[in-house]
Amino acid sequence: MKTLLFVSASLSGESSRSGLLARELISALQAKEGTMRVVERELGTGLIPHLSGEYVHAISTPPVHRSARQNQLAKTGDALIEELEDADTVVIAAPMYNFTIPSTLKAWLDYVARAGRTFRYTAEGRPEGLLKDKKVYVVASRGGIYTRDSPTKAMDFQEPYLRAMLNFIGLNDIEFIRAEGQMISPVAAQAGLERARVAIRQAVPQIRAAA
Repeated sequence: MKTLLFVSASLSGESSRSGLLARELISALQAKEGTMRVVERELGTGLIPHLSGEYVHAISTPPVHRSARQNQLAKTGDALIEELEDADTVVIAAPMYNFTIPSTLKAWLDYVARAGRTFRYTAEGRPEGLLKDKKVYVVASRGGIYTRDSPTKAMDFQEPYLRAMLNFIGLNDIEFIRAEGQMISPVAAQAGLERARVAIRQAVPQIRAAA
């Protein structure tokens, strides 16, 4: 059975538009692929702490030399990495906050980007991502419009950063589904949601054919 990891980074709970669309995408993928095991990692609760010097020191210490406290600290990152390693497909619900990603999603990326586990440097000093053969969908909701010829296009630090970080750990097959204009007006918000739903149907061809 294939495994799908759903990483949700919104602070809006049930009213999250990125979360709503992500779940619609997951339903479409389940209809296409058949039974899938879905593992959900909710980041909006703040239960995953941001990195600390103590944690970095713990994972930098060889396991055989770690104290009980260091082993406990390392388990947080280990669990997140294992979820990602085990997944065949990853769906990330990522709202744009202040032109970039939520700090909770940044924290998740900080935990899963670990030298020797999800990336390494070659003898020539080039980074090599170690996670392979995974499809990633990013459902990105935005209050404004940052695509096409938008005057605010240069302020989009959400998509370039996510692409760079995911590529860095070896996740290169990435598809973005954007729901823009969510804070402009109700009409613009609805139009943005409908464009995102079209993108979902295009991303999952069997669903489009059945529509």
